[in-house]
Amino acid sequence: MSTEIKVLIVDDNQEFCQLLAEFLEMNEDFKVVEILHNGEEALNYLINNQNPDILIIDLIMPHLDGIGVLEELNARNLINTMKIVALTAMGHDEIMKTVIDLGVHYYIMKPFDLDKLVTRLRQLVIKQEEYQPKIRYSAPAKEEKDYPALITSIMHEMGIPAHIKGYHYIRYAVESVINDIDLINAVTKELYPKVAAEFNTTPSRVERAIRHAIEVVWQRGSEEALKKYFANNINENMKPTNSQFIARIADKIRIDLKVS
Repeated sequence: MSTEIKVLIVDDNQEFCQLLAEFLEMNEDFKVVEILHNGEEALNYLINNQNPDILIIDLIMPHLDGIGVLEELNARNLINTMKIVALTAMGHDEIMKTVIDLGVHYYIMKPFDLDKLVTRLRQLVIKQEEYQPKIRYSAPAKEEKDYPALITSIMHEMGIPAHIKGYHYIRYAVESVINDIDLINAVTKELYPKVAAEFNTTPSRVERAIRHAIEVVWQRGSEEALKKYFANNINENMKPTNSQFIARIADKIRIDLKVS
């Protein structure tokens, strides 16, 4: 393999794809060969082109989802021609087991730290002790941001009523996830108790209030904003779970902060 690591990115979130591609190519050992936004495009590319060293693929996409792509790659004996990294906002054990059985080498929950992802990508293709990474340029130091104001702006855009308890729980949960992305992998055991402690209530009431807030915005919120943030759920007529909802807002803000 050449010293240049070729990466194919497949995710229907165009803003995220652009951010990830730019972040990878800050390092001269990475080259993004293509960015695609649905499973059918990805499958056609992989069948008709030389495969990349690494395929980064979201599991939830329109037309053909990530698991469908992996199943087709297995059927065509293409699964072992590259390293595969699966992205998802849902941390279900069954899904994790399924994609690992299908040949995924690394499974990562959104939102995640881009620096850590780059490290994992290198570890997948090169023996770490033999590798001396070359940085094309240094990223500027991250400026302190007003997380609550950014979260509030998105929640107002969606039309979540500010007077309901779930509004405040979601805002605090999103801020917590932005500051500690591992919390999204432990929503029931860690995130709900953290929110409950902040508002002097119980984890079960936090879960119910957040679910109610999502139901309210799904029924009466801004259709334009919901399409912007939850296009996949709308296309599949499927209301997001609490963890999906929190993760998507946190992911959006982390992307905005990286871009800015």
